[in-house]
Amino acid sequence: MSLKGATNTETATSSKTALLILAITYWLYFGQLGVLVPYLGIFLDGRGFSSAEIGELFAVITLARILGPGLWAGVADKTGNALGVMRLGCLLTVLTFSSVLYFTSFWGLTLAFGLMMMFWTAVLPQLEVITMNTVAKSKATYGQIRLWGSVGFICLTVSVGKALDIFSTDTPVHASIGVLALLFMSTLFIRAPKEAVHESAAAGSIWKYAKQKPFAVFIFASACLQISFGAYYGFFALYMRDLDYSGQQTGIFIALGVLAEVGIFLIARRLISQFGVWNLLFVSIALTGLRWYVMAAFADSFIVIVLSQLIHALSFGLTHAVSVHFIHQFLPKAYQSRGQAVYISVAFGLGGAFGNYMAGQQWQQGTNAYETFVTAAVFATIGALSLLLCSRKDMESAKALSNS
Repeated sequence: MSLKGATNTETATSSKTALLILAITYWLYFGQLGVLVPYLGIFLDGRGFSSAEIGELFAVITLARILGPGLWAGVADKTGNALGVMRLGCLLTVLTFSSVLYFTSFWGLTLAFGLMMMFWTAVLPQLEVITMNTVAKSKATYGQIRLWGSVGFICLTVSVGKALDIFSTDTPVHASIGVLALLFMSTLFIRAPKEAVHESAAAGSIWKYAKQKPFAVFIFASACLQISFGAYYGFFALYMRDLDYSGQQTGIFIALGVLAEVGIFLIARRLISQFGVWNLLFVSIALTGLRWYVMAAFADSFIVIVLSQLIHALSFGLTHAVSVHFIHQFLPKAYQSRGQAVYISVAFGLGGAFGNYMAGQQWQQGTNAYETFVTAAVFATIGALSLLLCSRKDMESAKALSNS
């Protein structure tokens, strides 16, 4: 074998290894969300908190997602060390989250979860940027790597749902600590592309790009979408329990939605190429509004729950894939971590916190389930309609203007 052939073989092997490690990291990252997001309400309910307190705690925790991503991404972009920031965030996350076992009061748990979330926000923006830069040098697509996060979510959601039928309501916390420790270890094996490591620091503020119309409309629509998710993230598991479904059945419902994500990630790039960012966001967010309405009005129907969960492929899977694509295409390379951070801070942080708080205030131990999900439907509809403020042409061909 020639030296050139040997080098090419080594490069291909190295690329496959890098993609495999990234896939494992996504599996663990979103697997952790599969443990905590559906079942945190169950854990807090088991600790004796009311629905209003659960909503307030969710909101306070989510607020940490407003400041955290920008701070971490700013460090990552300016130092060019996104990988180091991600590893530090993973380590501090598992250390602070472990303290949940030693707190019982509302403010003690809020502090523990809030600190955990602050460090947790260091992980995903950097992971997304590293992944996009890695797949750019391979035949793989972002969706093919990201779908393993959905697989992890499914596996751990179903497993923990079954475990809740057997063990105590503290089960999600114990499982989360183990998954977070494995997540940190997986990041130790990631190798970032040289361009991501040696990228020069960019001068100026991200806001000169973020205030431009295509990006601003995108962020507003994304925030409305996340507000609408407050009822689902905070109370879906409790809702299903009130409707006499077991923990295992709830886990299967949630896993079904995420399984639909896997399919959408496999074809996301093709869909974006064929239909474009604006069309896919509008249809996905509008159907999310329909999803929440049928959950409000017809949740006693098994078929309705199944169909509602299938729409999750669009509500989360496709909107996320399209969002990552849009940010990566719209912003200069040196601003991409901060662009992802703005997206997470405003949409998931501010929008998510408001949605969680509002849902908690409305829920009233499940007596206002209908009103809570109708409110979610209204916000998703507002998000879809807001996209009309930006033309499809502007969003499809959008590229930030550096002199804006």
